Amino acid sequence: MTAAISPSARIGFVGLGHLGEPASRAVHKAGFRLALYDLNKDTLARLAAEYSADTPATLQELARSCDVVITCLPDGKIVREVALGEQGLAAGMSPSSLLIDMGSSAPLGTRALGEELARRGLRMMDAPVSGSVRGAVNAQLIFMIGGAPEDFERCKPLLSAMGKQQFHLGPLGSGHALKCLNNYIGAAGYIAASEALVAGRRFGLDPQAMLDVINLSSGGSYNTQNKFSQQVLSRKWGSGFSLGLMAKDVRTALELAELTDTPFRLGRHCRELWNEAEQELGAAADHTEMTRIIEEAAGVQLAPDNKA
Repeated sequence: MTAAISPSARIGFVGLGHLGEPASRAVHKAGFRLALYDLNKDTLARLAAEYSADTPATLQELARSCDVVITCLPDGKIVREVALGEQGLAAGMSPSSLLIDMGSSAPLGTRALGEELARRGLRMMDAPVSGSVRGAVNAQLIFMIGGAPEDFERCKPLLSAMGKQQFHLGPLGSGHALKCLNNYIGAAGYIAASEALVAGRRFGLDPQAMLDVINLSSGGSYNTQNKFSQQVLSRKWGSGFSLGLMAKDVRTALELAELTDTPFRLGRHCRELWNEAEQELGAAADHTEMTRIIEEAAGVQLAPDNKA
């Protein structure tokens, strides 16, 4: 049986953005040695100094020096390029090392990448997360795992440094499949909550009063409890998860539905609305700004833009 990863192992992080930075900090605090790679040189230098971490010049060099490499990147196409490109991770990985994709990639793409790596004698696991940036900061992420059971068992100490729960769901790609479906549920629910609050506002109800009641009732959800007062009524729009990524995850869920011949009637409408919001507001906007599209269509705002 393969031994579990110990803090003496060196862990590589590729991507130090909203998820990668707090996740890497949690791994550092757990005592693991780190090697870092990011295109943002200021972030890279800052975290390397904080962690006393190495910053290899190429992905190949990083992979050669690490027991596990974690990617926290926007989508699977970028992960594939990072893994298989010239001087990419695969060129430096050994059969004993492991690639973990913590981003929200398409499950079929993940399986295809895993098959390519397997032909080279290399191993991969998908481990997307739920819990948002706050969960990463507090090391309370929830992991959805796809891959070989022995790889999951080996990585439990590493995953435990970043999150409170890990669920092994099946072979490679299983984590990414559930991640896009979970985000689809969240995306559809966010639209429903926005429309309901806007309708109530037009009727004359106070948005915060509505939320207070909804959160104690059957309509309460993660969206209503953690986003509307904090991001929408405050007009901060700062959840840390972009509109472009949410729209991408909804599209990925629809691709999975089509692959499995599953009718997704609500999903098709949901995809249209998120695509519309992405085109109008831009992919970099926070996903909570979807409410602005719904407010504009109704001619009413839940709160003034200048509210502190």
